[in-house]
Amino acid sequence: MNNMIDPENKGVDGVTCTTDEDLAIKVRTLTKKYGKDVFALNGLNFSVQKGEIYGFLGPNGAGKSTAVKVMTTLSCPSQGEVQLYNVDAIHYPEEARKLFGYVAQQSAVDGESTGRENLMLQGRLYGLRGSILSERVVQLLERFDLMDAADRLSKTYSGGMQRKLDLAMGLIHHPKILFLDEPTTGLDPEARASLWDTIHHLSKEDGLTVLLTTHYLEEADQLCDRLAIIDKGKVIVQGTPEALKGEMHGDVVHIETMEAISEFQAKDMLQGISDLHEIIVDGLSVYVRTHQGAEQLPALMSILKAENIKVRAATISRPSLDDVYLRYTGHVFTETEEREVSR
Repeated sequence: MNNMIDPENKGVDGVTCTTDEDLAIKVRTLTKKYGKDVFALNGLNFSVQKGEIYGFLGPNGAGKSTAVKVMTTLSCPSQGEVQLYNVDAIHYPEEARKLFGYVAQQSAVDGESTGRENLMLQGRLYGLRGSILSERVVQLLERFDLMDAADRLSKTYSGGMQRKLDLAMGLIHHPKILFLDEPTTGLDPEARASLWDTIHHLSKEDGLTVLLTTHYLEEADQLCDRLAIIDKGKVIVQGTPEALKGEMHGDVVHIETMEAISEFQAKDMLQGISDLHEIIVDGLSVYVRTHQGAEQLPALMSILKAENIKVRAATISRPSLDDVYLRYTGHVFTETEEREVSR
């Protein structure tokens, strides 16, 4: 299994940015250490092109939120470099803050203020005043379909409306970059799909560069031009969703056993079957990649039965981001791992 980071930002799709003028975000060897040996970030390397939607994909505890906090000047790294449109965000944070908007996991909306009041306050914090501020607030309220609720207390808003207000607040000062930290967590499917449309529009029609973190595989697949799979504070692999999935040819056979077996046992048992390209065991699940899943499944089941391995279920599917994640990290993607060590 190849877990190497590509320091030149060259993913499986072969995309490489050749000059810094192409880049909205450039991060090199970013490290965040707690105590003597706890690394929230461990040499993070990646770049984001202007106008791109770039995703950080990984479970809680991977380092996604810590990286965003450093890039948005809310946390100091132990070492490394962050450039936002060629501005050194670590040494010149005041200058960098003019370039980006930030929507955190926890809503910044004041429930005891109206939607309009929230936007007015946010605008004043960025130095906007008078008619310029008023016009910008109206523009954003209309943009996010909040005009009818503009003068209601925001605590009466639905979850989707509050998240739209969060987005509008992040855009009040016309930033070039928008950082979104798990923007759709807690939203129902309809509100989540609506927010996806909004984010896509901001990037493709307004030219905004978007970096988002997510632990929803479907969100990364639908939204991101490119994504990085992050594990233990490092970029494990990066590329377009289609290229990452396309790198894994054939089918994925998932066999759920009644009792755990080791990866060594599985490989030893199945070594006689041809056309098996990968065998990975995670808990009670055995994952096998092959060009002919339907043809190989009977042989796989026959061998497991001969070895007295009881099977609960078996499925065949085309490679997904789940399988990409499994291939590069050695374990399945879950949403229940530990929270960031910085919390």
